[in-house]
Amino acid sequence: MKNKIDLVLFCALTTCSTLACANNTTPYQSFIPKNWKVLSQAQGDLNGDRQTDVALIIENTDPKNIVTNDRLGNPQLNLNQRKLLILLKSPQGYRLAASNSTLPSEGDQESPCLADPLGEGNPHTIKNGLVQINLHYWLSCGSWYVSNHVFTFRYQNQSFQLIGYDVNDFHRASGETNAKSINFLTGKIKKTTGGNGFEDQKQTAQVSWSKLKQKYALTLERIDFKNYGEYE
Repeated sequence: MKNKIDLVLFCALTTCSTLACANNTTPYQSFIPKNWKVLSQAQGDLNGDRQTDVALIIENTDPKNIVTNDRLGNPQLNLNQRKLLILLKSPQGYRLAASNSTLPSEGDQESPCLADPLGEGNPHTIKNGLVQINLHYWLSCGSWYVSNHVFTFRYQNQSFQLIGYDVNDFHRASGETNAKSINFLTGKIKKTTGGNGFEDQKQTAQVSWSKLKQKYALTLERIDFKNYGEYE
């Protein structure tokens, strides 16, 4: 009889222990503040441990940050803040590995004709262990240029380092195209100029190579996605 009681107690304790472990795991949803929503989510292994890590772009939903625009452009501008969260997964759940609060908002009071920079395609991706942030700039008034900016980060030395930056411009009237690609690991810059995106325009693009004048060691937290300047 005593052995049966011991067995029942052992099973009960084991079950409780298992439930406790399950309850102690941290879901990625717990990192989303109240009154914020997920705009975009990407998944993949970022640190080589074969766990499914998560990168989230989240946005505040405060109605006070939606303002009226009486100029050209959208009649209402959503100025709610956005954040990028990178969460690494372990058997215990997710942990916040990096974050950035400088992503551009949907609307811009200084440029009300600007479309949502994160509204075209996939605003961020995870592929081959790399995180890419994609910003698309298109204005309905004030400029003929369309530009795309891609920031590439890799997890190394316990942080997400900027290893690549790519930008390309397209002129909607002339079709002129220009591009620049920077590899921060090698310090090389590739520039492509004089191309044309229109099929009836046969122009040979010119490619040139140069080196960065200085070394950069930029982590994701140090990047200002609104005012990142030029890398030279």
